[in-house]
Amino acid sequence: MAEGDTGSDQRQNEEIEAMAAIYGEEWCVIDDCAKIFCIRISDDIDDPKWTLCLQVMLPNEYPGTAPPIYQLNAPWLQGQERADLSNSLEEIYIQNIGESILYLWVEKIRDVLIQKSQMTEPDVKKKTEEEDIECEDDLILACQPENPVKALDFDVSENRTEIEELPPIDHGIPITDRRSTFQAHLAPVVCPKQVKMVLAKLYENKKIASATHNIYAYRIYCEDKQTFLQDCEDDGETAAGGRLLHLMEILNVRNVMVVVSRWYGGILLGPDRFKHINNCARNILVEKNYTSSSEESSKTLGKNKKVRKDKKRSEH
Repeated sequence: MAEGDTGSDQRQNEEIEAMAAIYGEEWCVIDDCAKIFCIRISDDIDDPKWTLCLQVMLPNEYPGTAPPIYQLNAPWLQGQERADLSNSLEEIYIQNIGESILYLWVEKIRDVLIQKSQMTEPDVKKKTEEEDIECEDDLILACQPENPVKALDFDVSENRTEIEELPPIDHGIPITDRRSTFQAHLAPVVCPKQVKMVLAKLYENKKIASATHNIYAYRIYCEDKQTFLQDCEDDGETAAGGRLLHLMEILNVRNVMVVVSRWYGGILLGPDRFKHINNCARNILVEKNYTSSSEESSKTLGKNKKVRKDKKRSEH
């Protein structure tokens, strides 16, 4: 397999895992080998009036040089309405060539459905059931773990304003599966020094310090350069840091750090461990209102360059 194909495959796998973490049971695997997926999107989760099914197939060239192949399925979607929605999705792709866009597509469709529900009432019977398909992705990516505190050897001169105060740290609700426990910790950060301070503070807690893995990722937006300063760490859980950072990129969060502690319970979880890590992170980011609207995400992804400080881990 060519090096470019390997990179695309890795980015696709990270995006698929992030989508599964964000949308849960709404995200379905149709054909894992062919990379065909489906998601049911509605204007309101509790009381849906308008619903649409988006089916996508990811070509080998996505996200580098080709868009996903997609199909929009809804009995009410016809004519000009279908053409307008398709044009909107293609415009998002053009604005974000080379980036992961599935999240932006889903949220754009949701925005359209919400606008439609505010203007009209559906004249077709809603379908409320869909076959549940288990999502399982057993792809392990190689990288070299490093000591989480040692890895933070930053040149802090890049940020114009340094805030040396320890930011507040919030702790999420733990997830336990087969005796392994996962818990997310979140802190607002605006400079690399704060990242280091948060880690040091967390490691003062004996329980957190004794965790099998403390995976983390952070994103800091540099206003003067209009770029992101970001990095991640696996702490021995191969590729987990990169997947966590990818989730944060898709959600377009900024000026925040997420650490996920895992206490291993003696039973191997396989790919489920990545699902729990991302779910923990997503839950606390949503709870603390760090997620943004799809329109804002699209604009930001289209304009801003992403920066990784640690080049050694840029393959995650």
